[in-house]
Amino acid sequence: MFRIKKYFCTGLHYCLMLVIGIVMLMPIGWMLGTSMRQSRNSFKLPPSFWPTEWNPDNFRQVFTAIPIVRFTLNSLFVAVVSVVLMVFLTSLAAYGFTRLRFKGKNALFVLMLAGLMIPQQSISIPVFLIIKKFGLIDSPWSLVATSIYYPLGLFMMRQFMMTIPRSYDEAAVCDGAGRLQIYFRIILPMSKTAIIVTAVMHFINVWNNFFNAMIFINSTDKMTLPLGITLLNTTNGNSNMPLITAAVLLTLIPPLLIYLFGQKYLIQGNMTAGIKG
Repeated sequence: MFRIKKYFCTGLHYCLMLVIGIVMLMPIGWMLGTSMRQSRNSFKLPPSFWPTEWNPDNFRQVFTAIPIVRFTLNSLFVAVVSVVLMVFLTSLAAYGFTRLRFKGKNALFVLMLAGLMIPQQSISIPVFLIIKKFGLIDSPWSLVATSIYYPLGLFMMRQFMMTIPRSYDEAAVCDGAGRLQIYFRIILPMSKTAIIVTAVMHFINVWNNFFNAMIFINSTDKMTLPLGITLLNTTNGNSNMPLITAAVLLTLIPPLLIYLFGQKYLIQGNMTAGIKG
C-alpha cells in the first residue's frame, strides 16, 4: 500500500511539472508558430496556434529588413562591458561590506539596496540630464554607464562572501598579503558561483533593456537589438507580425545560451544567497 501511494505521488508530481512546463512554453510555441506564418495570415480569424502554411523564409528576411547583425554586436558590446564593470565594482563593494569595519556600514548597505525599490522610469529625467552633461547621448557608453549599478548583484555577492570563513583572510595576512591581494587571490576565486550568477542575471537584464536604449540612442547604426526591432513596425499599423516574431526569436538565442551555461550556478546561488544575514 505504501509503495502504491509513493508511485502515485511521484506520478502526480511529474504530471504537475509537465503541465506547468507546457503552460510556460506555450508563449514560445505561439511565437514560433507566428514566425512561420504567411504575413497575410497574421490576423486571420478564427486564430490558429500553428500556421496552415509554413514559411521559414521569415527568418531570412529579418537579415535583409534590418541590420540585425550590427544590432547584435551593439547589444553584445553593451552587455559584456556592463557585466564586466558590474562584477568588478559589485564584488569590490561586497568585499568592503563583509571584510571592513566602518561607521554606518549597515545603513549604507540598506541605502544601496534601496535602488531595488526605485522604478527606473521615475529617475529617467535626472539620469538623462546627467548623461547629456557628460556628452554621452547617442553613445553605447550611455547604456553602459546607466547599467553598471546592480543592487541585487551586490546583495547576492555580499551574502555569498559572508559564508567565506575569515580564517582565510587571517592566514593570508600572516603571510604578508594586503587587502587587495586577499580580494584578488582569495575572495574572488572562492566567489566564482556568486560572480557567475550575478553576471548571467545582469547580462539578461542589459540585453533586454529597451527603455534606456529608447532614451539615449538616436542613430540607427548604434541601436541595440530591442530598439532595432522596432524598425520593423510600419507607421500605418500594418506590421508584419511573422517578421517581428522571427526577429524576437533570434534575439533569444544569446541570453538562452548564457542561461544554459550558468544554470548550475544559478541553482547554487539561489540556495546560498540567504544563508547569512
